[in-house]
Amino acid sequence: MNPIWILDDEPGMRWVLEKALDRAGWPVRSFADGAALKEALDALEGAEDPCAPAVLVSDIRMPGPDGLTVLAAVRARLPGLPVIMMTAYTDLDTTVAAFEQGAFDYLAKPFDIQAAVELIGRAAQSAPSRTRAGAAGEDSAGDAGFVLGEAEMAPSQSPAMQDVFRAIGRLSQSGATVLITGESGTGKELVARALHRHSRRAAGPFVAVNAAAIPRDLLEAELFGHERGAFTGAVQSRRGRFEEADGGTLFLDEIGDMPAELQTRLLRVLAEGAFYRVGGARPVQADVRIVAATHQPLEERVRAGLFRADLFHRLNVIRLRLPPLRERREDIESLARHFLARSAAELGVPVRRPDPAALAALRRFDYPGNIRQLENVCQWLTVMAPSAEVGLEDLPPEILGADAAGAADSASGPGSGPAGAGSAPGAGLDPAHAPGQGGAARPDWRAALEAEARGRLARREPCVMDTLQRDFERTLLRAGLRQVGGRRGEAALRLGIGRNTLTRKCRELGLDEPDTDRPDED
Repeated sequence: MNPIWILDDEPGMRWVLEKALDRAGWPVRSFADGAALKEALDALEGAEDPCAPAVLVSDIRMPGPDGLTVLAAVRARLPGLPVIMMTAYTDLDTTVAAFEQGAFDYLAKPFDIQAAVELIGRAAQSAPSRTRAGAAGEDSAGDAGFVLGEAEMAPSQSPAMQDVFRAIGRLSQSGATVLITGESGTGKELVARALHRHSRRAAGPFVAVNAAAIPRDLLEAELFGHERGAFTGAVQSRRGRFEEADGGTLFLDEIGDMPAELQTRLLRVLAEGAFYRVGGARPVQADVRIVAATHQPLEERVRAGLFRADLFHRLNVIRLRLPPLRERREDIESLARHFLARSAAELGVPVRRPDPAALAALRRFDYPGNIRQLENVCQWLTVMAPSAEVGLEDLPPEILGADAAGAADSASGPGSGPAGAGSAPGAGLDPAHAPGQGGAARPDWRAALEAEARGRLARREPCVMDTLQRDFERTLLRAGLRQVGGRRGEAALRLGIGRNTLTRKCRELGLDEPDTDRPDED
C-alpha cells in the first residue's frame, strides 16, 4: 500500500494526522517543509514507485514554499496524484486557486479528524482514474489563464461559506447554470460576480438584471431588446440584456418574481440559445451563461403554480445556498471590522473599534437584513459614535433593544419562551430534571418549542427548521460545557459526541466557551 504524505510545519497537526491514519491502516510519511518534500519527490522513479504517495495532504501557509507552490510542483511530477489542501485561513481566491491547480479538495482547520481520514480514503480510491487522465487534464486546466484580482468576498470561518467557496472553485472550469438561494442581504450578487470572475468567461461582460425591480410590461424588452416601432415610444432599436451579456454571464436576480409569460420565453432561450427581440422577426443567438438567484422557496412556488416546474429544473443544475448571517456568527467580528474600516476610509475619519461588550452584542444580534444590515450598522457607528472606542451604549437602538430583550428572556427562564441562543444554563429542561427546583411544576420545553415554531411559521419567517435547530444545538452545547467547567473532552463524553465534533460545532455556532482541558488548539 502506497503511503499518505503529509506536509505541515506544525508538529501537532502532523502527529494527529499520523495517528489517525495509522489507526485506519495507512502508512504515513510526514514532512515539515516544502524543501524536504521536494527531495523526496526527486528520489522517486515515477508514479509506479512503491514509495510514491497515494495522497498528499498539504498545508497552504508555511515558511518557505507555500502549499500552492508545492501543489504546482507535485502536479508537474505526478499529475494523477490527489492533493488535499489544509488551511486555517479560508478565503475565496485561495480556494479557487487550489482547485484551478488541480487540488482534489481542501480541509478548513480545525476539522473533524474522522471526516479527514474518510476524505483521504476517497482521494486514494480516485487516484487510478486521475492518473489515466494525467496530462490531458493538466493541459486543459493550464489553458484557462485565470487571473485572481482583488478579493470581492471576505474570508470566512463558516463551514457553509467554505462549501460555497469550494463550489466556486469547482465551477471555474464549467459553464453550468447556477441557482443561488438565500435571504435578502446575504450576498447573492457577490457570489454571482465571483462565479463570473473565476470562470472561462471572465473576460466577457457581467450583466445583472433584477426581475423584481422592473415593471412587468417593460421586463420583456429589458431582457430581449426591441425593434424600432415595436411599441409606443420605441423610436429606435435597442439591444436587450441577453445580447449585452453575449460571451459572458447574465445574472437574473429575484428570478422567483418573474411573470409567468416571461418564464416561458426564458425557458425557450435556455433550451435553444436563441430568442426574438420584441417586435422582431429574426432570431438572435446569444452565448450566455445564466446565474439566477432568489430569496423565495421556488419548490413551494412550483407547487402553488406560480413558477414553471420545467424552468425550475433548467435553472436548478447547480444550487448554492447562502446562509443567513445568524448562521455564521463566527464571521460577524471580521465583517464588522472590514465594514468599519471601509466606512472610515470613505468619510476620512478614524476607524471605530468596538470594545468586547459591543462586539459580543453585535455577535448576538440576528440581523434579519443579513450582511447588508451589518454594513448599515457599521456606517451608523462611523457617523454616530462619539469616539473611536465604541462601547455597548453606543450601538444602534435596534441592537440594544434586541440585546436587552434577549437578556430579559434569559433571566425569566424557560417559562417565558423556548430555549434559545441566550438561555441560561439549565433553561428549558424537563420539570423533573430542572436543577435546583426540586421537581416543581414548570412548562414542558417541548410545548414552548412548539409555540415558538408556530409563531415563526405564522410570521412566515424563512428557514425556521435550520434556525431553531441551531438555537437548540447552541443551548445544548453551552449547557454541557458550563456543567463541566468548560472541559471540552468531558462535555463531549457527556453529550455523546466526539471532541472534534464539539470543537467544530462550537466554532460553527459562535460559542466562545474556553476549553479548560488544555490550551485551545483551534
